[in-house]
Amino acid sequence: MVGMLGQQSLVFEDAPSVPNQGLNWPADLQGLDAGWRPLVDDFLSSEAGLALSKRLTAALQAGHTIYPPEPFRAMSLTPLSQVRVVILGQDPYHGPGQAEGLAFSVAPGVRLPPSLRNIFKELHQSLGVSPPADGSLVRWAHQGVLLLNTCFTVEAGQAASHARWGWEVLSDQIIQRVAQSSKPVVFMLWGAQAQSKKALIDQIGNPCRHLVLMANHPSPLSAMRAPMPFIGCGHFAKAIAFLAQSGGKTIVW
Repeated sequence: MVGMLGQQSLVFEDAPSVPNQGLNWPADLQGLDAGWRPLVDDFLSSEAGLALSKRLTAALQAGHTIYPPEPFRAMSLTPLSQVRVVILGQDPYHGPGQAEGLAFSVAPGVRLPPSLRNIFKELHQSLGVSPPADGSLVRWAHQGVLLLNTCFTVEAGQAASHARWGWEVLSDQIIQRVAQSSKPVVFMLWGAQAQSKKALIDQIGNPCRHLVLMANHPSPLSAMRAPMPFIGCGHFAKAIAFLAQSGGKTIVW
């Protein structure tokens, strides 16, 4: 099957899954950006972090496969000081070779999940951006787009299996830390779960300084649904305009 995006064809749907190694825990924090490191260290030594680590260790010892291999990769690729856009996802993809530690992103060679297809469809519709060569969003992360999931790990084949294990404590703290930034930041909150974090941004940050954009989740189940359909939301164009008005560098989507 070949997916279509406007007049452009996407050929990744028949691309074979690329097996990747599951999680090793404790995770290697050597590549973590220095700006994020104190926050992560404090979390891992907290009651919630210790309980999470215990559950992850027990699951791995029981033979469960957990993705992604590098749960802190978003904070390794996007330093705190360079965050200009936050795109908030839920939990990692749970198929072999899919998750690469960035919300909505899949490793090169892996077929596009439906939500990511809709993201590229919206980019094409609003900005005329041609489909990329693969589904990896690493290029966005290098430009200051923090691709953050509220939950950092998942068991293979079991969506949302690590929800409420404790990762949400850390992701809330990350959102709050970014909201404290003196630089204008764009927050893209797609779906009810992401939108529930708006209160954190308003509470910690200056709502007049940041741009908070909300729409339905890009999943095919909700992308076209009223009252805030994702397709046609124009979030990527609005982000470019906001960053330009704020004197920041544009994002090459």
